[in-house]
Amino acid sequence: MEREAATSPNENGQESDAAAIRRHPALFRAIRRRQNPRLRRSDITVTDEAAVKRAVKAASLGNAMEWFDFGIYAYLAGTIGRVFFPSGSDTAQLLSSFATFAVAFLVRPLGGMVFGPMGDKIGRKKVLALTMILMAIGTAAIGLIPSYDSIGFWAPVLLIVFRLLQGFSTGGEYGGASTFIAEYAPDKRRGFFGSFLELGTLAGYTGAASLVTALTAWLGSDTMDAWGWRIPFLVAAPLGIVGIYLRLKLDDTPAFLKLEDSNVHISEAATAVETTARGDLAKIFRTHWRMLILCIALVGAYNITDYMLLSYMPTYLSDELHYSESHGLMILVATMVLLMLIINQVGRLSDRFGRKPLLMAGMIGFFVLSAPAFVLVQEGSLLAVSAGMLMLGLSLVCLLGTMSAALPAMFPTNVRYGSLSVGYNLSASLFGGTTPLVITALISVTGSDMMPAYYAMAAALIGVVAVACMKETAQQPLEGSPPSVQTDEEAAEIVEAQAPTPKF
Repeated sequence: MEREAATSPNENGQESDAAAIRRHPALFRAIRRRQNPRLRRSDITVTDEAAVKRAVKAASLGNAMEWFDFGIYAYLAGTIGRVFFPSGSDTAQLLSSFATFAVAFLVRPLGGMVFGPMGDKIGRKKVLALTMILMAIGTAAIGLIPSYDSIGFWAPVLLIVFRLLQGFSTGGEYGGASTFIAEYAPDKRRGFFGSFLELGTLAGYTGAASLVTALTAWLGSDTMDAWGWRIPFLVAAPLGIVGIYLRLKLDDTPAFLKLEDSNVHISEAATAVETTARGDLAKIFRTHWRMLILCIALVGAYNITDYMLLSYMPTYLSDELHYSESHGLMILVATMVLLMLIINQVGRLSDRFGRKPLLMAGMIGFFVLSAPAFVLVQEGSLLAVSAGMLMLGLSLVCLLGTMSAALPAMFPTNVRYGSLSVGYNLSASLFGGTTPLVITALISVTGSDMMPAYYAMAAALIGVVAVACMKETAQQPLEGSPPSVQTDEEAAEIVEAQAPTPKF
């Protein structure tokens, strides 16, 4: 009886609603149209493929140059330790060098909080050009610092200052570049075009590793310690000028231009998905904190595995397994070149099958394969080391080829640059740049050469949970923007699909 009494009001309410709908069908149809307005053809963005390709090229090449600058330091860690921290043991020098590597990540969240909301206010391309300028200045300045033997204590102080400038500029780079590509790309190909951003990352790292390897082989370790280490840093200046030129030539993204245009709201449907308030940092933390936490967890797992393989592995091979520095770098370069050949296909797969399956495959790959991969690496032969690196690389490319399309889709257009920059850089600060330092310290404390594998496995486990909690966004419009398609025919199909079915 109690159950019947409890359910009867709901049933009566449903009956009364049905009766009201029967009495006033036109009124309720109008209410439904108001709640779910149909998009008009003019609301839908039809992309210009040539403009998309220019945008992808500028963002990716600029990203490659940023990470070329950043990668140089990682691959010269041992040399920099000897030049700027000459006292103490080899381990102390390496820890000091990696601590200076990590210090750049401490200010990345600050850079994200400054450049991210700025990108939501004044535009994506202006901020991306500014980050490029600051990175080029910081990197070239490191190449001009006198050694510890010349100016003593001030040498590492200046090194830290310019590393902080690098880190501050990088705080606005990834969030801006991934947002730039995501907002230019059509919805059904966002994974493919987004994968070019990480192709640029790999190209930057590969260029840095190749240059350091070639210089070490040509000049020798003694000459590299004396002055040869400066050359890669000084190369950054002309590369930065090229990146700035490419970025300033572009128009801003269609999604941002729509926010900026006060006449953009052509129909109720467009109004329903577009928003006009931009760049509110407090609003990001207040309104989007759940997505920020998910972003931090996802990026943390991704960054630990990324920096473990692409930044720390050459040092691991030389310091723990006593490979020559150039030998370890050559194996890493070969691995990265292979990843560059397949990363765009991973992006295509994420468009077809979804972001979550590819991300989950990468996380599970690291969880299952990290220990066997490091067992192979420790075996020491060229074939075994290459096989171990390949196992880790194939797991990483599932993340690299998908992440730059998945992350921007987590936030709405009006706060996308700011939210992604804050979330990405908080995570990178906590987990990414500290990875070489933490792994080196763990090996020193435990004496176990398997610590990199265990650290990657723990990160991957967190990544599995984060991927399980995220929404699938493949082939869907970005939140806060109308659909983006490649052809007028696709736009017409979307409009026609909303038309009511005629009744006979």
